Amino acid sequence: MSDATLATPTGASALEHGEVLVRDAVPAALISMRDIWKTYQMGSEEVHALHGVSFDVQKGEYVAIIGPSGSGKSTLMNLIGCLDTPSKGEYWINGKNVSEMDDDELARIRNKEVGFVFQTFNLLARATALHNVELPLIYAGMSSTERHEKAKQSLAAVELTDRMMHKPNELSGGQRQRVAIARALVNHPSILLADEPTGALDTHTSYEIMNLFEKLHSEGNTIIVVTHEPDIAARAYRVISIRDGMIEKDERLR
Repeated sequence: MSDATLATPTGASALEHGEVLVRDAVPAALISMRDIWKTYQMGSEEVHALHGVSFDVQKGEYVAIIGPSGSGKSTLMNLIGCLDTPSKGEYWINGKNVSEMDDDELARIRNKEVGFVFQTFNLLARATALHNVELPLIYAGMSSTERHEKAKQSLAAVELTDRMMHKPNELSGGQRQRVAIARALVNHPSILLADEPTGALDTHTSYEIMNLFEKLHSEGNTIIVVTHEPDIAARAYRVISIRDGMIEKDERLR
């Protein structure tokens, strides 16, 4: 019997005793993963990328997910970001069970709940920084005037107001990543999900970006960074270590 099911005397229903029977209660955490499996069919062989992964992330947490190549961390990131669905288990984000959603529903959740930051920035080469940041708002159907204002605010949050009309090839690597972060934040998503966000940057610029994540976290943003670099993971407040598709360690650093 689950924690959400009220105990009743043997042979008696909850309704007979005037109680409310609650099933499938919505988890209180911002992110809740329960017994998550992801299995791929490789010819006649089944490959288990994730084996019964379970964890919660509360609103306002700063979490790093770390693991070597082939550990399952990229698969886990795709599930967290609603780019894929689990083979088994339940995934809840902000009170919504996304485990069984179809592609259209997942797309809506991604646009509303998740802000993505990628290693390679994924910016439109011919568009200005401002237009790149506006893109999620265009997909959301927002008016031109409103999205201009929101994009400017988001660029100001990453200290790029003076570069908003520059195109990616006119920006440094660190500035491009800041544009990508501004784009990820512009919809005020529930989580900022960063995949190897410093992988294409030099050491000095990497620390600048991680300092920015620290600032965004201090402002109340929920941040999940997926990385294979221990020094980047160490900047988070909690580290989930993945190996062979399972959680090897889940520790709070501060």
